[in-house]
Amino acid sequence: MNFDEKSLFLDAMEDVQPLKQCHDVHWQPARNLRTRQQIDLLQLDNFLTTDFLDIIPLGTPLEFKREGLQTGVLDKLRLGKYSQQASLNLVHLPVEKCRQQVFAFIHQAQCDSLRNLLIIHGKGGEDGSHANIIRSYLARWLSEFDDVQAFCCAQAHHGGSGACYVALRKSAAASQENGERHAKRSR
Repeated sequence: MNFDEKSLFLDAMEDVQPLKQCHDVHWQPARNLRTRQQIDLLQLDNFLTTDFLDIIPLGTPLEFKREGLQTGVLDKLRLGKYSQQASLNLVHLPVEKCRQQVFAFIHQAQCDSLRNLLIIHGKGGEDGSHANIIRSYLARWLSEFDDVQAFCCAQAHHGGSGACYVALRKSAAASQENGERHAKRSR
């Protein structure tokens, strides 16, 4: 920072007062408060299965695309071109806890009209490792959601083979808004 930048910064900050040290107050964003949608979510039945599982070999990348989804969308997802709107970390959690968290996470993302998610499942050293079992369940669970359009391995800076990108279907409200926006352009 040169002298001019430093003096500009100091001038801009001259009336700023430091915050008092307070260790017992924890900031909670307003969006973390329980909403009506979250209360409704608690009443939904978790349909994600934990039956017999086919373990996906570590060398096989996670990838899924619903029929009818354009290949270009999956390509952009695979390249990490969509900004991640929310993420979930499942590392070291038991299978049942992962099942509950994935169910709640996807439903909350749908309620919030989110489209692009990141789920971190961890990396295992062998096919039977806990991380690979979670990864295999995750592949099954995500495909059980009708609104999951695609998922694939994340880019290295987002966790690589230890994480996956998830693309959700556009909500009805977002589709309507998009249609109205495009209709205005064509007038």
